[in-house]
This record gives sequence, C-alpha cells and structure tokens, in this order.
Amino acid sequence: MYTFIKTISTRQLLMEQVPAFVLSLVVAETFYKFHSFTLECLAFLMTWYVFDMATGFALKNTRK
Repeated sequence: MYTFIKTISTRQLLMEQVPAFVLSLVVAETFYKFHSFTLECLAFLMTWYVFDMATGFALKNTRK
C-alpha cells in the first residue's frame, strides 16, 4: 500500500483513488455482512478494484 500511494501523483490520488475508496467503503459497510473479517475485506478490495477500474475507464473516455 505504501508503494502504491508513493508511486501515484497527489492529483491522481485525490481525483481517482479517494472517491473509489470512499464509495467502496460505503458499499461494503452497507451490504457486506459475511460475519467474517477476511471475506468482508476481500469483498471490499474487489469492490474498490471495480470502482477504480470504472473511474479510470470513464476518465480515459472523457479525455479523448
């Protein structure tokens, strides 16, 4: 995680990762009740990945 945050720019962190992280956190807290920390953590990380991918796709298509 440290390497991830260190390698991207502050602008990219604020514009792409923070919104995807917050939205994923809200979804995970609202819908994921697996009664297992590991399963909920993995589901949260997968949700963050999907939202991050969607954000990157949307930003790439709007910059054309």
